[in-house]
Amino acid sequence: MKSMNRMKVIRRITTLVMLFIIIFCFAVTGFDMNVIINRGSQAVLFIKRMFPPDTGYCGKVIEPLIKTVQMSIAGTFIGAVFGLFTAFLYAGNLIKKSYVRIVVRVIVQCVRTIPVLILALVATFIWGLGAAAGTIAIAVSTWAVMARIGGEDIEGLTLKPYEAVTAIGAGKFKAFSRTVIIELLPGYLSNSLYVLEANIRHAAILGYVGAGGIGLLLNEKISWREYSRVGMILVMLFVAVLVVEGISTFLKAYLDGRIKRNTTANVIISVCIMVFFVYSLSAVKDVSTSKLGIKVVGAIMHGITHPDWEYMFMTGKSGVMYLMLETIAIAVAGTCAGAVFAVILTLINSRKFIPAPMAFIGRLVVMAIRTVPVYVYGLIFIRVTGPGSFAGVLTMMMCSIGLLTKRFTVAVDNWNMAAWNACKCAGTGFIARLRHVAVPELKFQFKDAVMYRLDVNVRSASILGLVGAGGIGAPLIVYMNNYRWDAVGSILIVLFVVVLLIELLSKCLKRIH
Repeated sequence: MKSMNRMKVIRRITTLVMLFIIIFCFAVTGFDMNVIINRGSQAVLFIKRMFPPDTGYCGKVIEPLIKTVQMSIAGTFIGAVFGLFTAFLYAGNLIKKSYVRIVVRVIVQCVRTIPVLILALVATFIWGLGAAAGTIAIAVSTWAVMARIGGEDIEGLTLKPYEAVTAIGAGKFKAFSRTVIIELLPGYLSNSLYVLEANIRHAAILGYVGAGGIGLLLNEKISWREYSRVGMILVMLFVAVLVVEGISTFLKAYLDGRIKRNTTANVIISVCIMVFFVYSLSAVKDVSTSKLGIKVVGAIMHGITHPDWEYMFMTGKSGVMYLMLETIAIAVAGTCAGAVFAVILTLINSRKFIPAPMAFIGRLVVMAIRTVPVYVYGLIFIRVTGPGSFAGVLTMMMCSIGLLTKRFTVAVDNWNMAAWNACKCAGTGFIARLRHVAVPELKFQFKDAVMYRLDVNVRSASILGLVGAGGIGAPLIVYMNNYRWDAVGSILIVLFVVVLLIELLSKCLKRIH
């Protein structure tokens, strides 16, 4: 009884502390509803400039759009394959040598900390401008994400079949491929499809740093203020995301067993995937490093291992600590605001609450929200709030709405509504059912989704400075362009620590709640 009361007290204190942190983050960013009410029309005016789109420009968009999809497929495939092998070294229940596991986890965590746009910029220094640099950046980012996901999934598996096979003399790799991989693969492939969808949106902004794809065209048209053509690019990007998500949904249903599987279908799907991968590799041409590229790698490693400690602990608004605090505040406030809207959208986006045709329209709307690249949102909201972290919060809010609504909707679609229906039959009102049935049964999945999005937003918020939306992104890009790798090292080290602390916080909250 005493332990239960103690846990209740801990939960209440934790909730109060979290509320205080959220309020503090909104205050740091200067969030002001009056500004949104009074100047929100500026965002509408900006969007009106993009629509109706310039349909005559469609032909110019197709080739770079195909290049973007190729980059995403090739990068995701390569990253997922290498991530699967790294997951073997990441999992604590497979690798008994702790120093190997620690080294692998530190490397994966370090790479995962770096935003894909920053990886793309580094890749252009090494491999030059173009799609090859973008593909490599996506592959490296995917590798880190999938290595972690795969490793954690392996830790959740029972290893009795693996141990039995090794006990009869099979090598570890052979035993791993015959037991663990077979059990792991359906979930791993499903997660890879989620990452592919995200990578298409990431690839759409890599042109900002010259890493190929439709981002080059998008950045050019934004710079020239040809907004009707920007609208056409976004429409075409939406169509591409819609097609990829449709294929992804089919493949996930096939992997989950909702669509009947057989040998012939397995062969056909496998061949199609390999054909798409080989075709996508045609986007990567002349992948070679120059002597300058090798020097850049050396300079980057030297800078990261020899950071500018004075800059790292500099006080004032130009120092790393304040800019990182601003970045965290943007991420926290944007994630919380996005989560609120995502819950509302989920109620009108799930077939369990509304008719299927209306839910389909709702999902198209959410998909459209997810399609818009992060710096386009930044440019829109700067018209409302002016430059600064307030625009960053609204940008992160819109980016969070798309992913969180999708994750929430998946949780609701898989939810057993027996208790909900029983309460409905008993005459319990809708609000009471939400409070006493839906919230207790879904809150853990929703919390996991929010914490995951917060982790993503901290890294995403670190590039908002590119469009004047606050955070540490502007000095990070400036220092990289000026080859100040010691200052870059200072920023990345602090970012690594922050992401690690968020991950630890997420694990602690799971234990408490």
